[in-house]
Amino acid sequence: MSLSPFFLQLRSAYQAELDDLTSDSEGRGVLRQRLAEKRQELGFLVKMIEISPEMVAVVFHQAFRFVQPAVLEHLICQDADDLPEWDAIADAVELAPWAQELVDTILTEPAGPWFMTLVAALEYMHARPGRASDEGGDDTDDEDRADADEDQDDDGDDADQRARDEAGADWLSDQGFDRKD
Repeated sequence: MSLSPFFLQLRSAYQAELDDLTSDSEGRGVLRQRLAEKRQELGFLVKMIEISPEMVAVVFHQAFRFVQPAVLEHLICQDADDLPEWDAIADAVELAPWAQELVDTILTEPAGPWFMTLVAALEYMHARPGRASDEGGDDTDDEDRADADEDQDDDGDDADQRARDEAGADWLSDQGFDRKD
């Protein structure tokens, strides 16, 4: 099943947001700490639901268990205007107990029910097996991703981080900036 153009673009932005939160400038894994900080800032972040949903959606990272994947598979083929509201898909997911208060806060916002559907879809795409194959990447299973999210001190993660840092430095250099190494 293919992603709608809306979700294809939003998934990349969501992944970039998670990547930004994953490690600090020295390469240390700080995802949990940064997610906790973002969750504390939800009262402010809700103002960005419609303009930068990926920046708010990360507060729900690993908050869902998908009990009806077919519902989510159908959802990720939809455009933004065609998304059902939260009540229509809430039975397709189980929410982690720690996230219920966050959901309650979001649902008080005018775009909250739409946004919660969007968040469930983003988390589903991030967690589902074979998600990278939609864009020609390699398949990684949920357990490997969860382990990577929880433990960023892994050698593979360090190598990935160094590769991303190097690519970023190359790009900046190509744009005329001096390399800092």
